[in-house]
Formats: sequence, structure tokens, C-alpha cells
Amino acid sequence: MKFIAATTAVTASLSASISQSEAFARPAFLTSSSPTYFLQRQADGNAVKSFLSLFPSRGGATYTNLQMSTTASSNEVITVATNPIEGMRPGTSGLRKKVEVWQGKNYVENFIQSLIDTAVDANGGKMLDTIVVAGDGRYYNNEAIQTIARLLAANGIQNIWIPQHGIMSTPAVSAVIRRRTSNGEGKDGDGEAQGGIVLTASHNPGGPGEDFGIKYNEGLGQPAGEEFTEALYKTTLAISSYKTIESDDIDLTAPVGTQYQLTPTSTVTIIDPFKNYLDALKSCFDFEKLKEFGARDGFSIVFDGMHGAGGEFAKRVLVEELGLPQSSLMRCNPLPDFGKCHPDPNLTYASELVKKMGLIPDGSADPSVDPSTIPALGAANDGDGDRNLIAGAGFFVTPSDSMALICDNWEAIPQFASSGGLKGVARSMPSSAALDVVAKSRGIPYFVTPTGWKFFGNLMSSKESFDGVDYTPFLCGEESFGTGSDHVREKDGLWAVLAWMSILSKANEGVAAGEPLVGVKDIVTKHWAKYGRHFYCRYDYEGVDSDAANQVMDIIRNSFVNGDTSTIEAGESGIKLVDAVEFSYTDPVDGSKTSKQGLILNFQFPSGDPARVVFRLSGTGSAGATIRMYLERYEKDSSKHDMSAPAALKDLAEEALKLVQMEKTTGREVPTVIT
Repeated sequence: MKFIAATTAVTASLSASISQSEAFARPAFLTSSSPTYFLQRQADGNAVKSFLSLFPSRGGATYTNLQMSTTASSNEVITVATNPIEGMRPGTSGLRKKVEVWQGKNYVENFIQSLIDTAVDANGGKMLDTIVVAGDGRYYNNEAIQTIARLLAANGIQNIWIPQHGIMSTPAVSAVIRRRTSNGEGKDGDGEAQGGIVLTASHNPGGPGEDFGIKYNEGLGQPAGEEFTEALYKTTLAISSYKTIESDDIDLTAPVGTQYQLTPTSTVTIIDPFKNYLDALKSCFDFEKLKEFGARDGFSIVFDGMHGAGGEFAKRVLVEELGLPQSSLMRCNPLPDFGKCHPDPNLTYASELVKKMGLIPDGSADPSVDPSTIPALGAANDGDGDRNLIAGAGFFVTPSDSMALICDNWEAIPQFASSGGLKGVARSMPSSAALDVVAKSRGIPYFVTPTGWKFFGNLMSSKESFDGVDYTPFLCGEESFGTGSDHVREKDGLWAVLAWMSILSKANEGVAAGEPLVGVKDIVTKHWAKYGRHFYCRYDYEGVDSDAANQVMDIIRNSFVNGDTSTIEAGESGIKLVDAVEFSYTDPVDGSKTSKQGLILNFQFPSGDPARVVFRLSGTGSAGATIRMYLERYEKDSSKHDMSAPAALKDLAEEALKLVQMEKTTGREVPTVIT
């Protein structure tokens, strides 16, 4: 297969701009403003010199640095026989395995070919023409991108968009799908990409021996739904071959706009990682007002990127756009192993940030720290930039409270205020009911869904996809430090940070210069006084033997959900089990049903206030099982709102753990993480 008629194709290395690829510089009459390279190796270096002499150098450049290759090869499509590989069922957010599994023979190839075939079936049998491929920068990111690009090209996908350096936060990928046109511009809804392949294991560790993952986002930028992922899994069980090409590696560091012609009909374009995402954020917030507020005396912020993909985006937004000092950032340089840290923005793994914010590991204020020395706002992202942690000076904000506060303060956020307020909100079932209380009070439709951002997608796109009720502008979030809106179809850590900056900015509009600013703690405690406090925390038991984890769930299901709870006496603390249910969900938009989404034990305190404990197995791990136990207690008495969450929930936790026989069944005396 030759790309230029009547000319012997060759390989040339542009060492000035392509550090890792052999390529043939496309003549001027075949180019736009950005260079295009043919990634094809064939023989006869003298033919290159002869051919190049026919064309003047571009932009004053010379070809003296071209290195000729005489390795015989071509970019013809190759069909490779393969066999199904067990265990490729995606979880709540893609397929996650140890990186060594992904590095195994044909593992990436099998999964991606199956994904392509599934996407084609979902597209009415027609091949997709534009796909985004990006990752969070973890170990094996770049190697996987090269493999995926070859498979996409071999299957006939015309346009493959890859961000410079191959790194992009998950919400930024969604923004590209929703906004980017072929010229790089576009508004929400203009996007030409029909899907995105995202290389991430989210908040899981990276590096040798750690986790790697791949997820797929569909044409509206949303994570693939259960129907798609189940079809994908079935395809992996029947695969017999995959298509690929032989080509040199793409230089992921090449300038934005550089193109690589992998086949006559398939082109890779290096795109700007930031532009479309930045446009999305600017459609939500008043950057000029945020810049003014950020410059006020008394305000400072510290943002922990946890060496993930979100760090560079935080630098682009917080420093370059809002003018905050570089010192506001910590760990914002992406690293393949996340600097040996666990990139999960919670009280345990974001310990350095927690300490900087004057907190101790349980989220309570450290009495030895002077509050005046603490930044006004602290925040963190996870590995792929979609989760967030929010804290004020000596004050931790739970994810559930954060959602409720954003809902109640929608007037502070231009995205919501410009439309007259929120038209819908939703939370995952394990999240606390704090959001429900606000939504009821303010007359906003609210929904409770299973865990997994894909369940919010239908609600956000009810009008767009189903010609149903328009719930936008929309706010949604889940218990695992995820918050977002309809500006993209993913949770978005940086969006949550800007939402909190906007709330603080509005709360301080009447505060004179030199006066103490209204802080995060002031805003949250005022909220509790109005609505009551939902004490909340999560116990994670990670790496539990799968059989033991399932046994715990069976005990709950058989003894309480399907058993008689009326005969169970209250514990020593006076806390009584009232009933037990298993959560299921019927999608209000398309009518699809989802079952077995968590087991709920409902309790009552002696005061009459309700409480609950939720148990579910996480679908985001790569090995063993993670049992998540969510504890929630409602307290209307404002005199008790200053209690620490661990203290307020201690008796409830002990009662629940005793009932489900956690230690006896799993051998775990304490959880791995408490957040």
C-alpha cells in the first residue's frame, strides 16, 4: 500500500520535531498549516532525496537532518488470529486490571477490537469516523495509545484525536467529545467525535505491579451504559481475530495540529488537551470575578494534583487563567506512578493536603494549628482528574455535604443562575440524603441512582437523546468524592473547586476590604443550622477475599433483607435495626432496570432520628474485592452539630459490623480506609 502514486515510499526521521518516530514529511501541497507525516517504512533512501528535491523546504526549514530508513515494511492492514481471554467484563467505570495483565499477549488488542465491534453494532453497523484516545498518564499509557491507534486505523476509523503528550483528564475528554470540531473549536453539542477511549484506572495506584484500565465514552461524552458494556463483554468471549497495521510510533510530544497518516484513510491528529475543556468551564463560571476574588487579602488556596492528569489542568486554570500563585499547586506534575502515592483524594491518601488544611486524619480540626495560618480553601484531584476533595481552614467538607451546599447556593454559579436555577439534581444511593433535603425545600426534582456516573447520563441527556423532560442545568454527585454538572458528562474535580470558589466569592460580596472573609466552615455550619446535619463516613475494606466478601453480602441479604428484622433487639447503645432493603433502580428516562445495587440497613436512634448503613461491593478494583460500608446519621439538634463524624457514627458502626459478622467472615478487625 503506497501513499503517493508513482513514488517509492520511504521513511524519514524529522529529528527536530519527532523524537521517537520515523516519518516522511508531507509535501507542501498536501498539507494544511500543520505538518502531516506518513508513518510508513519502505526501502530506497535515494528515492527520498530525489523526491524531496522536487519541493522547496517549508517555512525556511531544510531537510539536512532527515535520516533515511531502508527497513522494508508497509502499513497494510493485518488480520491477526487470537483467542478469547476470560475476565474482560467492565465494572462501574471500565475494565481495570493489574498492568501486567494488560501487557499480556493480545490483551489490549482483544479488548479494543471487541470495543470497536461493539461500537459499530451500536452505530447501526456503520464504522465510526472520529474517536478520541487519551489517558491519565499512568504507567503503560503511551504504549497502549500506540497499540490502540493502530487498531483504530486498521478498522477504518478516519480521524483519531490524541492530546499532546497523550494525557487528558477524564472530564476534558468528555468536553472534547461534546465540543470539538475538525478545526479545534466548537460549542457544547457541536462535537464531531463519536466516542472516546479513556486509559485510566481513576483513583487506583499506577506503576509496575499496580493498576491500568480502559473505559469507553459514547457520543454525548458519557460513560458507556450497561447495555453497551454487557455487549462488549459478550464480544470479548467470541473474538477470533483483530485488525492492526505495522507502523512507527506516533510522537505524542509533537506540536498541536501535527497529523500522522497511518493509512490512506486514517489520520491521527495531535490536539490541544486544554482548549475545549477550558471553554466548557468558562461557560459555567465568571472567570473575571473569580480572578478578582482570588486576589483578595485573606484568600488563598492549595490544590493537590496527586501527580495525576488533573494537575496540568489546575495549573492552566488556577494559575494561568485566574492568576493564583504557582505556590497554590502541589504535586501537579503528572507521573506514571503518581509519585508512589495512591491518587485517591480522601482523608487517608491526601494526608499532606489534610495536614496543610489544619486537619487530623479523621477530618476534625487540629487544635494545635492556628487557623489564621491555614489556606482558605483546599482541594485535591484523583488520578484522572474527575474526583475532588474540598476543605476549608480546619474544616473538612464531606462529598455529600458539598453537593447539598452547591445545590443550595446555585445563585452563586453563573451556569445555574443564568437559567433561573437548577432543573434537576441526582445522587448515587450510598451518598447521604443531604442533597434530597435541599432539593425538596427548593422545589428541585431529585433522583437517587446506582453508583456509576453512567446512570446520571440519561438524566442529563433526557431532552437531548430521548426528547424527554429537560433537567438541565443539572447537578449530580456520588459518595466517592465525585461532583459534576451537565457541562460535560463526567464528574469533574476542577469544576467542583471553581464552584466552591464561586460560593465563597458571593458569600463575601458584602465584606469590606480588611475584614475577615466568610470561610468554608461559616457557610457549612450555617447550612446545617437550616437543614440539619447528615453525619456521614465510609469504611473501605480493600483486597478482601472475593468469596468472603460475597458471604458478607449473603448474610445481609438472607438474614435481614429476606429475613424478619422485627425480632432483632436494640443494641447496648439503643440503636435499633428497623428494616433492610436491596436497592434497585428503574431509569425514569428509558425505563431500563438495574438490580442488586446495594444493601441498606435502616436504623433508628433513641432520639427518634433516622440512620442507615449501606453495604456494596465496589466495581472499581483490579484484584480481590472491596467492601464499602457507608454510615449516615441525621441530627437535627444544632447543639450536636460540632461532633466529629467518627464520634457521632461510632456506635452505629459497631452495631452494623456486629450484625453482619464482618470480622468473623473476612478476618478484618479494622477497615483499610475511613473517609
